[in-house]
Formats: sequence, C-alpha cells, structure tokens
Amino acid sequence: MPRVDNQAFYRRAMADHGATPQGLHWRSAYTQTARFVALARCLPEDLGGVTLVDAGCGFGDLYAFLCEHRGPPAGYVGLEVCEPMIQTARERTGCKIRLQDVLRDPLPEADFYVCSGAMNNLTREETRCFIQRCHGAAGQAFVFNILKGSPGPSRFNYYLPDEIRALGETLGARVEILEDYLDNDLTAAFRKT
Repeated sequence: MPRVDNQAFYRRAMADHGATPQGLHWRSAYTQTARFVALARCLPEDLGGVTLVDAGCGFGDLYAFLCEHRGPPAGYVGLEVCEPMIQTARERTGCKIRLQDVLRDPLPEADFYVCSGAMNNLTREETRCFIQRCHGAAGQAFVFNILKGSPGPSRFNYYLPDEIRALGETLGARVEILEDYLDNDLTAAFRKT
C-alpha cells in the first residue's frame, strides 16, 4: 500500500463534506456509529473513573458518543495530526485536543487509548508502530478498529483478525476481537496482562 498524504486526504474530504462523518472519510454516520458502539463494548461501563486518550480524534465525535451513552470519562485528551480538525474538536468537546503525531511525538499516559479509523490509511509498518506506541502508553488497554480483509493494492489498510491477534500477542496483550458489527471492519482490545 502506498503512503497516503494524510493532510491532503482529509483536507479534500473536509472541503467536500465539512465537519461530518463523510468529512472524515466515513461512508456514513451509521458506519461511524457502528464502530463507536463496538469500541464502547470494550470499555468499562462507567467511564467516570477512567482517563482516555483518543488517538486520531478527528472532530471529537467519539467523545460526544461516549458522553451520551456512558457519561464523560474522568479525563479525555484528543490527539490529531490534521490541524484543521483540531478547532472543531475543541469546540465540540470542550476538552484538550493536541496537534500530535502518534508515530513520532511523546504520548501522554492514560488508562485507555482508543482509535477509530485513524490507522486505515497508514502503511502496515506505520500501523504496527501506532499500535505498539498506543498500547505502551495505555495503563489498561488500547482499543481500536481497523478495516478487515486481505492486504492488497489499495489506498486503505486491511488486516485479517489472525494478524491483529498475533500482533497483540507479540506485545504480551490479552487480545479480544469483535467482528459482528460491519462486514469489513474489526475492533480489537489489547489489554494489559
């Protein structure tokens, strides 16, 4: 898979669709919400005592979803590499949103790291690095979704469940995988043992 210019990739979508799920390259609000529901299934029922970092937070939509369905986490920080998204995320969440590259910059510690879709246009090596770094900074677990399928010539990044499970096991994680919500997606929780 060739390296995608994230800035250009998202700026085009935002120019065409604004601060909407399609502006983040989601097919629809329905598929974005389906992924959020799967992520939430891997988080504690009560987030009131939990700190959470949203790696690739986009417009802050996951935070709004969690607040509506679980209540706000005790602490939330959004990390975003695409600068035009940051102001919208700050306005929508009222939380700390940092311009930060997960692949290169020091990461804040939190109980949980979450990521919804931000790895879908990384290379496979970048994805492994992203997962390792987020798992390392999480006190309890890294919970993420990624496109499910065989790798091939595409601008998007696909993984098979067995590949994700093997990666988690090399990190010493207890791995949970959900595949029951969308045909071409999976959600994984890499829990600290």
